[in-house]
This record gives sequence, C-alpha cells and structure tokens, in this order.
Amino acid sequence: MNRPLNPALYRHPRSVPVLVLVDMQQEYEIAGRPLAVPKIGPALLNCRRALSHARESGMQVAYVRWVGAPLFQAGSRFARWIEGFEPHGCDMIFDRDRPSCYASPAFADAMERGLPPLVIAGFAGESSCLATAVDGYHRGQAVTFLSDASASHGLEDIAAHEIHRSVSAIMRVFGDVTDTQSWIATSSPFKPMLAASRPTHSND
Repeated sequence: MNRPLNPALYRHPRSVPVLVLVDMQQEYEIAGRPLAVPKIGPALLNCRRALSHARESGMQVAYVRWVGAPLFQAGSRFARWIEGFEPHGCDMIFDRDRPSCYASPAFADAMERGLPPLVIAGFAGESSCLATAVDGYHRGQAVTFLSDASASHGLEDIAAHEIHRSVSAIMRVFGDVTDTQSWIATSSPFKPMLAASRPTHSND
C-alpha cells in the first residue's frame, strides 16, 4: 500500500529539512574497536527516533560514511552500516575520506543546490558532526544538531561526556542545538496528515 503524500512538504520546499546521518557504521558501535564510542546506546536510540520521524514525514535522509580511511576499508565489517540503519532505496548515500560531510563533492553539490536546512545526527560529535556544521555555516546552510542523537570520544584526559557537552556548546555558534524529541515536536508541520474521519449520519 502506497503511503499518502504529505502536502506540507510542497508548501515551502526549501524549508523542509534533510536528516543527515553521519557515520552510522559498525566501527563506532563495537566495543574494543579504536573508534568505539562509549555508552553509545542512548545516542543510537535517538538516531532511530529521528530516522523514523523523517521517514514517516517524507523528509529526505542523507547517509554520509567514511570510505577508504584506514579503519573504513571497503568490504570491512567495521565499515558496514549499524544494524537497523541500512539505507532505503530513496535515501541519499555519500562517501568521503575526511571528517566533514562536505568533503564529499557529491554531498556538497546536493546540499548547496537547494540549501535545505540540515539536521545532523551521528558520530562522532567532536570531529565529523562539528566539521560538517562549520562547513555548512560557511556555505549559508541552516544547521540543527541533535545533541542527544550523537556522542563524542574522550580527548587526552577529558572524559567523553565532557567533550560532547563542550561540542554541543560550540555548535551553537554555527547553528541550533536541540534534543531529538524537541526537534520531532517542532517539525510537526512535516508530520503525516491524519486521514479525515468518515462523516457519520444519523441513519448510518
């Protein structure tokens, strides 16, 4: 059964956000791996919530992944998608070998062409997500960072949660920072419209 089109997506198409899922790859999830993110579970749960909302609303989803870097060799298990985050046929997929998503020429071209607002979630906050937000800002792109749908690594003697708190604060210089539930609530104009109930008559 085909899903009904959402008329809200056509009113102001440039205001419809693109959900950018950054590096939803097994390297970040598997304990003991060099880039494993500690306590990744809550962030993954919120990524799933954001993805479900985007799909149900008809928003476009862009997956951006590392390819070719030493830990992300093509064909390696650790470069594969985290289970449950496999792209659908209508999703955009971009590959890059540097932190910013804009390091992918195809991503940069697609995002700059229509300048849609970007909603960023994924890993890691202190590198790829931050670099993407900075690049987006300098390209005139509106950026929202879902801080609880991301997580960061610890750096030197600073704990991961402290790094992520600082990253979330720095992100406010370049865009909006919010939590997943608040974003879902505020993007309600793009939620599917409920089917109108069938009118009833006294002789039914």
